[in-house]
Amino acid sequence: MPFAQLVVGPPGAGKSTYCNGMQQFMGAIGRKASVVNLDPANDQTSYDVALDVRELITLEDIMSNDELGPNGSVLYALEEVEHNLDWLQTRLQNLGEDYVLFDCPGQVELFTHHDSLRKIFFAIQKMGYRLVVVNLIDSYCLTLPSLYISTLLLSLRTMLQMDLTQVNVLTKVDNLHKYPDLPFNLDYYTEVQDLDYLLPSLEKESPMFAQGKFQALNKAVCQLIEDFGLVGYETLAVEDKKSMMQLLRTIDRAGGYVFGGAEGAGDSIWQTAVRQGMGQMDIGDIQDRWIDNKDYWDEKEREEHEMEQKKLEEEFNKSAARSGAMAMGDDDDDLDFHVPADSAAKVRRSAPK
Repeated sequence: MPFAQLVVGPPGAGKSTYCNGMQQFMGAIGRKASVVNLDPANDQTSYDVALDVRELITLEDIMSNDELGPNGSVLYALEEVEHNLDWLQTRLQNLGEDYVLFDCPGQVELFTHHDSLRKIFFAIQKMGYRLVVVNLIDSYCLTLPSLYISTLLLSLRTMLQMDLTQVNVLTKVDNLHKYPDLPFNLDYYTEVQDLDYLLPSLEKESPMFAQGKFQALNKAVCQLIEDFGLVGYETLAVEDKKSMMQLLRTIDRAGGYVFGGAEGAGDSIWQTAVRQGMGQMDIGDIQDRWIDNKDYWDEKEREEHEMEQKKLEEEFNKSAARSGAMAMGDDDDDLDFHVPADSAAKVRRSAPK
């Protein structure tokens, strides 16, 4: 049974970067991962593409032949894929049991109210794939209350539209230290509870939000999100191995990979770590690592890396010295043994053969 991640999210959330990083990370832990590009506008991918929708249709051709704009052309392209599902299914079968990452376009219409992407996903599911939607959101949204609430609505609408298992992820958490201090700790934003506490900050953002109708609307929106109780966020710093490991473990649980994955005996240390939950970080650890004390942990990791490199160099030099000593001993193979030059012992030579 093959498994797959459907990577969605608005432009700039880091979908292609995520697919590239996750493909490399899975390769390091022994999983064979293939990336499928479903974005007809993405003509320069940073990852190895196993299947590219641009083989079927390109954004440039649609804009030229049908005189559509960029957004309309992407919608048209996904409708074209929907009408050519046999083409997609045939090529997916060539990937065998590979773990598949689907890099999707960034137009939010596609995963909030347009049906083509949803129908494509369900067609893939009928092929036997176990799917998890990975909804990526740039953590910059935490810096403005209005932007954060809009993001919550977007994530909720995506979950209702896709109707699949979904993991929402705040990406680029390693950049949060560059922004103004957040009014609440990171766990407040990831757990999405008690949104009423955010309303005063929202009203300070703009005088308009403090007026009667807008004030009531903001409160109603917050109440709507809390009533559904569906939205929560994981965090990700794509270049950090521990962060990638923790997110992959969450996705594995959501998609059922932990119950049916192909990992077995002879696992590497990273495979064992992912499967057994080693190195798990709670949200307080993430707050400390990437926001409160980022400089300290960056320096600590740099020192650990230097020590590791020094240790590897020492082991390499010792190994080279042993190899050199053995080579010198082989050149003098007519001696039964060797003694120091100042020793009184006599050296007995072997009889000629």
